[in-house]
Amino acid sequence: MKFLSRWLQTLDWKTSGKWTVLSVLVGIIAGLGGIVFLVLGQLVTHYTLVPIAGYAPRDSAGEFSLFHLEHPPELNAWLIIPVMIVGGLASGWLVYTFAPEAEGHGTDAAIEAFHQKRGLIRARIPFIKTLASALTLGTGGSGGREGPIAQIGAAFGSYLGTVLKLPARDRRILLAAGVGAGIGAIFRAPLAGALFAAEILYSESDLETDVIIPAATASIVGYTVFTLWLPADVRHLPLFGNGLKGYAWNSPLELVLYGVLALMLVPCVAFYVNTFYGTQRLFEKVPLPKKYRPAIGAGLAGLIGVGLFQLWGQDRAALAVLSTGYGTLQDALSNAGTVGIPLLLTVAAVKVVTTSLTISSGGSGGVFGPSMVIGGCIGSAIGLIFQHFFPGIVSRPETFGLVGMAGFFSGCAHAPFSTIIMVSEITGGYGLLLPAMWVSTLTFVLCRPWKLYSKQVPSRLESPAHRGDFLIDVLEGLRVDDIYHPRNDFVTIPEGTKLKEIVQKVAATEQHFFPVTDANGKIIGIFSEDDVRPYLYDQTLWTLANARDIMNPRVISVTPHDDLNTAMRCFTTIAMDEIPVVDAEDRGKLLGTLRHQEAISAYNRRVMEFKQSAADHAT
Repeated sequence: MKFLSRWLQTLDWKTSGKWTVLSVLVGIIAGLGGIVFLVLGQLVTHYTLVPIAGYAPRDSAGEFSLFHLEHPPELNAWLIIPVMIVGGLASGWLVYTFAPEAEGHGTDAAIEAFHQKRGLIRARIPFIKTLASALTLGTGGSGGREGPIAQIGAAFGSYLGTVLKLPARDRRILLAAGVGAGIGAIFRAPLAGALFAAEILYSESDLETDVIIPAATASIVGYTVFTLWLPADVRHLPLFGNGLKGYAWNSPLELVLYGVLALMLVPCVAFYVNTFYGTQRLFEKVPLPKKYRPAIGAGLAGLIGVGLFQLWGQDRAALAVLSTGYGTLQDALSNAGTVGIPLLLTVAAVKVVTTSLTISSGGSGGVFGPSMVIGGCIGSAIGLIFQHFFPGIVSRPETFGLVGMAGFFSGCAHAPFSTIIMVSEITGGYGLLLPAMWVSTLTFVLCRPWKLYSKQVPSRLESPAHRGDFLIDVLEGLRVDDIYHPRNDFVTIPEGTKLKEIVQKVAATEQHFFPVTDANGKIIGIFSEDDVRPYLYDQTLWTLANARDIMNPRVISVTPHDDLNTAMRCFTTIAMDEIPVVDAEDRGKLLGTLRHQEAISAYNRRVMEFKQSAADHAT
C-alpha cells in the first residue's frame, strides 16, 4: 500500500488525466465517423452504380458490406461514366459551396492546419468531407478512404480544443490524434495510425513526439469503436483477411531482390507524384468554375477505366483503376498469378492517372489507398518476374506485393515507420518486418525529391507551429559570455553626483543608460537619459537633486553565465536596448553591457547554422 501510495503521488493526474479523456473522445468520434462514412459510401454505391450500371466494386477479404447481391444485375460498363460524372458534380457543388478547404485529399488539409493555422479546422468540415467523399468514392471515383477519415478525426480534435479553449499547442495535438485515430480505425492498424500521425507532418526523418501517446490512445479507441460495429466473423480479421498471415521471407539472398524492388519503385513514385500535381496544375487552368472540375475529372477517369475494361476482354480486375481497387489488390496479394504480370502493371500505371484525375480535379478522397493498390500491384508483378528467374529464392511472389505496398507509400509520403508497421498489422504477423524495413528505408532515402503531401515541412525547425519552441531552445543554447563585450570605458555615476554634472556627462557620451555606484564602486541603481529629461526644465533642482534621487534602485542585469533566453526576458522587462552584465559572484561589479541587437544577431547566426546543418544532412 505504501508503494501504491507513492506511485499515485508521482503521477501528474492533471496532465495525464486530461490527455486520456480528450484522446478517448477523439477516438470515439473518429471510430463513429469511420462507420458513418463507410455506410454512406455503400448506400451511394448501392443506389447508383449497382442499379444503373450493374457494378459493385469488390472489397478486400476483411471488409464488411451491408448489401449482399445474390443475383447481381448485368454489368453495363459504359453507364459507369455518367454515374461518376453526376457524383463528381454533386461532390464539387457541395465542397465549393460550403467548404472549399474540403477539396482533394484530406490529410494535406490536416497537415496544413497543424503547421499554418494553429490547429484550427472549421466545424463544418467533417460533415462536408464525409458527404463529398461518400459521393466521390461511392460513384466509382478513384481514391482512398483514409484521407476523409483522417480529416474527420482531425476536425473533431480541433473543434474539441477550440470549445474547451485550450492553447494552440493542445489543439494541434488533438488534431494529430484525430488523424491517427482515423487511420487506425479504417485500416484496423492502431499502432500504425499512432505513428502515422506523428511522422506524416514532416518530410524528413522527424517525429512530432508530443503526439504519439495521445494519438496511440485515440487510435486504439477509434479501432475498438469501428470494429465493434463489424460482425463477429469479420471483427478480428486484418484488412486483407487471414490468408496473408503465413507470409515471410526465406533467404538472405532474397534481401538483394528486395533491394532491386526498392530501386524499381523510385521512378514509379516520381511518376505518381509528378502526374498527381501536374494534373492539378492542368485543372487550375480549366476556364470553368471550380465546382464543375470534379465532374470533368470523374468523367475522364471513368472513360479511361471503362476503356481499359473493354480493352482487357471485360476482365473485372481491370476496373480496379476505379473506386478503391481493393478487390484486385486482394488478388495481387493472395494469388498474383491469377491476375498476371501485364494486368498488374497496367492497373498500377492507369491507377496513377485515374486517381490524379479524380482527386487533383477537386474530387474528395484519399491518396493513401490508391498508393497501396499501385505499390501492391507493382510489387506482385516484380515478384512474379523474380520467381520466374529465381524460383529457388522466391517462393511467394505475393510477399513482394506487400513489401512493395509499404515501400511505395514510404517513398511517396516520407513516412517509413508507420508503413513498416502497417504491413505487419495488415498481414497479422511480423514475418515480413525485415524486408519491409529494408525497402521502406531505401525508398524513403531515394525518393526525397518527391512528396505526395505538399503541406509537409522538412522538420520541426521549419514548422511555424514550433517557431516559439525553437526560439527558446536556440536562445538557451547561447550564453551571454559568448557575445557580450567587456568594457572599461563605461561611464558610471557616483550616487552623490549633482544633477547639473549628470546632465553634462549625459550630453558628452552616446550611452543610453548609466549605472549609479556607491563609495565602493558597486552598482546600487540605474537610470537612462530619458529619466533625466523631466528635471531639465526646473533649474532649482539642478543643485539639489543627485544621482540617488533619479535612479531606479531595481537593477535588471545578467551575468556572463546566463543564457540568452534569460537576457531576452530582461530586455522585455525594462524595455531598453542595453542591459548591464555583472559578475556572477559580485552582482555589484560591472563587467560590460549586452545590446539587444547583439542577442538577435547571435540567434539568427545559430538558426542559419542549424539550417545549413540540416541541408548538409539532407544531401
